[in-house]
Amino acid sequence: MLTALLLASPAFGQKPVEEHKAAYERQVRSVGYDGPGVMTILDRWAADYPADCEMLEGRYHYYMTKASSVKVVRKDVSRYLGKEPTLTLRDSSGRNVNYFEETFFNDSLFTLAVSEIARAVELSPADLAYRIDRITAFMLYEKGSPDLAEQELRSLIGYRRSESPEWKYYGLPVDDGTFVSAVQEYCYNFFKCATPGSYEALRSISEEMLKLYPGDAGFLGNIGSYWLVYKHNPRKALKYYDKALKASSDNYDILKNCVVASRRLKNGKLEKKYLSRLVGLCTDEMEKASFSARLEALSR
Repeated sequence: MLTALLLASPAFGQKPVEEHKAAYERQVRSVGYDGPGVMTILDRWAADYPADCEMLEGRYHYYMTKASSVKVVRKDVSRYLGKEPTLTLRDSSGRNVNYFEETFFNDSLFTLAVSEIARAVELSPADLAYRIDRITAFMLYEKGSPDLAEQELRSLIGYRRSESPEWKYYGLPVDDGTFVSAVQEYCYNFFKCATPGSYEALRSISEEMLKLYPGDAGFLGNIGSYWLVYKHNPRKALKYYDKALKASSDNYDILKNCVVASRRLKNGKLEKKYLSRLVGLCTDEMEKASFSARLEALSR
């Protein structure tokens, strides 16, 4: 019993890990992830506990924050990477000129950040917190061309397929739904980014997830939206939306997309079918009135 207690205690001269963590959190609250004194605390933490994943994540945040800078860039588009303009001015001809905030990264500091979180993933591969950190880093860096982010998501999905891990989040057990929700959140961001590369990543990752979860309404809906919004093929989109509705018959967002697809096909009969279901589900009175008026118009 005495031997077990000694093994569980910090070595002579070490602070308990909780003290390092508390000191780090106090400093971050005061000066931010990359402020004065933060790396000193992290270095002391690393000296005592070199394989502590939360220490490695702290170093990741330090280098990611140091690496990033925000600039205002001019773009001749109404939306850029899924965002509205930060500022719109008019040029001498009266034309709108849009300016967007964009984050840029120092490559060497970004590489250091990724190497720190990669070590945490290696030490705790079933902890989704560190997986999410790494995927998010690549998404921020790559912006509209998420090749590495997609590769990391494929790696995570492959790990789920081969190992069926007991997922954790900062060491606490979580269910498989947390994994599914995390992947779906990245799919949402791919869609919102609205570039050719991000749309293809949306399709690819959704298809991979459907191999694990056949019939999942969310991932079927993703592919439907890929065909509707990116490929402008409402007929093919409806095939996926209808499959999604078989799994989730009252899915409000998918039904609304079905109405849009039907309208683009100029198929009033189909539009009526989906609108009648929407009216029954709608809780917003103004929206319900709009759907009812359209349904009435189609019925004349």
